[in-house]
Amino acid sequence: MKLQTNIIITLLLFSISYSYGQMQSYEYKREVKGIQDQWHKVVLPETMFGTLSRKLTDIRLYGITKGNDTIEAPYILQKSKDHTVTKDVEFTIINTSHNNDGYFYTFEVLSETAINQINLDFGQQNYDWQLTLEGSQNQQEWFTITEKYRIVSIKNELTDFTFNTLSFPSAKYTYFRLRVSSKVAPDLQKVSISQQDTEQGTLKKYGITSQKLLENKQAKQTEISIELQHAVPISYVKITPTESFDYYRPVTIKYLADSVHTEQGWKYSYRTLTSGVLNSKGKNEFKASSTTLKKLKILVHNQDNQPLDIGTIQIKGYTHELIARFTEPATYFLTYGNKNARRPTYDIQKFQENIPTSLTALVLDEEQAIQKDTTPSTAPLFENELWLWGIMGLLILILGGFSLKMIKQK
Repeated sequence: MKLQTNIIITLLLFSISYSYGQMQSYEYKREVKGIQDQWHKVVLPETMFGTLSRKLTDIRLYGITKGNDTIEAPYILQKSKDHTVTKDVEFTIINTSHNNDGYFYTFEVLSETAINQINLDFGQQNYDWQLTLEGSQNQQEWFTITEKYRIVSIKNELTDFTFNTLSFPSAKYTYFRLRVSSKVAPDLQKVSISQQDTEQGTLKKYGITSQKLLENKQAKQTEISIELQHAVPISYVKITPTESFDYYRPVTIKYLADSVHTEQGWKYSYRTLTSGVLNSKGKNEFKASSTTLKKLKILVHNQDNQPLDIGTIQIKGYTHELIARFTEPATYFLTYGNKNARRPTYDIQKFQENIPTSLTALVLDEEQAIQKDTTPSTAPLFENELWLWGIMGLLILILGGFSLKMIKQK
């Protein structure tokens, strides 16, 4: 019985030691100041992201109580991204006609709702048409909403691109008349009308420290290499050519994901961030899933065309913030810097409707390196977690064997 007690005590000591060592498995910490309420928000500074894991899984809020106990505050990581709400509007097509100016479609909206978007689906795979949209309350007096609006569809062995959504300032009429300037009859297969409202997220513009342009004549590509000041989460790239003529160029945006030093020098591995089409009629804004990066490479596929004169390039990303709950008084630290840490799971993620909408932002102190325990001259047996779990498993088997032996003796 005494042996069993000693084994249990040993297991508890291992467990406690492992628990208190959690904070030391991270590299950096910043003291969190200004905690007064239960709920607060913490905006992550851009200088942090270079030491965070790419998926931002190694963020923890640890607190040290007066009794020197370590506690953990739960949080929700949020990005200030755009939030779009689309409401479909009921309508009927009450008239179709055509003349020398084009083909006309008249829609009657069945509710007193403003609209700002019409999505058109045509049977043709290749077209380049201009649209004019008018509104009326009585079908006698018409008012122009937008004109010379270009929609394009190109499909061949090299390209598959369609832009067929008509967007315009919100308009409220009973009747809408759409004119398609085309010499052939459009095969209009499907129409949807909607009101789309977007709550803009907070995009932060990041400065470019280096930008180099190279014309790869063999690959028929313009290569633009970009380096930022810090590794930061990027989700938006805008490219602005200065050309006045029409152009249509596929573009691929890549980021440096890894680099390895070999005897032949550095080898760089790039992954695709996003891709699209650089064209004279679009905004040339490319959005992607938020990805932490420092170096970008933009590839403009010129095919047989002359290279474009690239004017400006904007790099932006959403701000990231923690919504955190503090229930116990302690000195709290934002702790990070562990590439192997898993994403934490907290109860508050299931009850986000109970979080206050107005939160006070906390202040983060300067970054500090977490001091590690002094390493003994002889490597410890349990520096690898696999050793710890193996010994614990062995002790459990021994404990189980003694228990069975005692049961048989009884």
